[in-house]
Amino acid sequence: MEKIRRTKVVDVLCRTDYGSKVNVKGWVRTHRSSKAVDFIAVNDGSTIKNVQVVVDPAKIDSAILKQVTTGACISVDGILVESVGSGQAVEIQCEEIEVYGLCGPDYPMQKKGQSFEVMRKNAHLRLRTNTFGAVMRIRHNMAIAIHDYFHKHGFFYFHSPIITGSDCEGAGQMFQVTTKNLYDLRKDENGSIIYDDDFFGKQTSLTVSGQLEGELGATALGAIYTFGPTFRAENSNTPRHLAEFWMIEPEVAFIDLNDLMDLEEDFIKYCVQWALDHCGDDLEFLNKMIDKTLIQRLQSVVEGDFVRLPYTEGIRILEQAVADGKQFEFPVSWGMDLASEHERFLVEEHFKKPVIMTDYPKDIKAFYMKINEDGKTVQGTDVLFPQIGEIIGGSVREENYDKLMSEINRRGIPMKDMWWYLDTRKYGTCPHGGFGLGFERLILFVTGMQNIRDVIPFPRTPKTAEF
Repeated sequence: MEKIRRTKVVDVLCRTDYGSKVNVKGWVRTHRSSKAVDFIAVNDGSTIKNVQVVVDPAKIDSAILKQVTTGACISVDGILVESVGSGQAVEIQCEEIEVYGLCGPDYPMQKKGQSFEVMRKNAHLRLRTNTFGAVMRIRHNMAIAIHDYFHKHGFFYFHSPIITGSDCEGAGQMFQVTTKNLYDLRKDENGSIIYDDDFFGKQTSLTVSGQLEGELGATALGAIYTFGPTFRAENSNTPRHLAEFWMIEPEVAFIDLNDLMDLEEDFIKYCVQWALDHCGDDLEFLNKMIDKTLIQRLQSVVEGDFVRLPYTEGIRILEQAVADGKQFEFPVSWGMDLASEHERFLVEEHFKKPVIMTDYPKDIKAFYMKINEDGKTVQGTDVLFPQIGEIIGGSVREENYDKLMSEINRRGIPMKDMWWYLDTRKYGTCPHGGFGLGFERLILFVTGMQNIRDVIPFPRTPKTAEF
């Protein structure tokens, strides 16, 4: 007998050649039995939708049907027919079932409506659920959208190193990389560890950002973007922080502040529109099950203009809100770094649309940001989104060598390993700027999920490195 080639569920559901023989393989979502007929819902991950397999119990060995439990993996040969039930256009009249993998009653993903906390403990199996299948397919689509956008706009994909000797953010919260024997560390007379015999001959860490290397790329190729994993050893157990996450960091030569804000707005609208255009079934599911305002919110971001708001004006609005009776957990004053509650008030309550905040006080921003003529503020930009707060952080970079060194010295930043970065200001310096987008924060927004640990397959957080 000629073997029938497998068809993915996403493709089977689109077919109209009724009477054709088909084969589907996948995992059982549900199995409903009766004397007259069995209904098996099969999903293979290619779509949020299941294909219904209709079984005449008289034609299939009862011992095999008993093995077809929730979570079991099966292969079905059958005839494609028009569905008489609602909810699907086609179904499969079963002729043969092969069970690839049994699944017992202790399968953790059997129950409907279990908590996300329970599912995080079973992150190796949660991917098979409808919710996490939808999130992961959207995550894939967002990665494709990002590459597509930058390729179409003449940016070059640039691979910055994951192991680095520099700390871009200057926060010092980095994971160290070493081959040294941690039980027998050589130290000098001051008690400092000697790294001469380490693999790289110096202290190295996992990168917190590809920006500094990205600036090197932009001053040679004109416009580049990095897209890779970054690491922060920050002991933050919050729904917004991961120790390992992915960052998109474009860097562009000859860009000014207005051009940068245009790029940020255009880029993120492109990504959101891509989701609306390519992830309809998954978004409809998440809109129904997770956040009933999701699709409406995505459409509003695409359709409206972002507000462009100087920091000083933002503080004035927040102070006025406090005077009018609004209560914040954290006080509001000029010079402070805004908390998420302040950002979300501006976006969700005051303007009711995304905000690009600019011209922050220089002391709360990174050393490389271009200082404005007032000497107090820098050309930094944060894009603030509903439900998320900051989703993008960027700036025009200081291209003047003397000004950059002055700020580095004022802050006492150790630059002995950063000579290569300063060379971009010594040899053919140029105006340039860029931004960083935390990929998982974008996925949070596009999916309506509430916890960043639920938009990456295997989250890395303090005391958690399972799977």
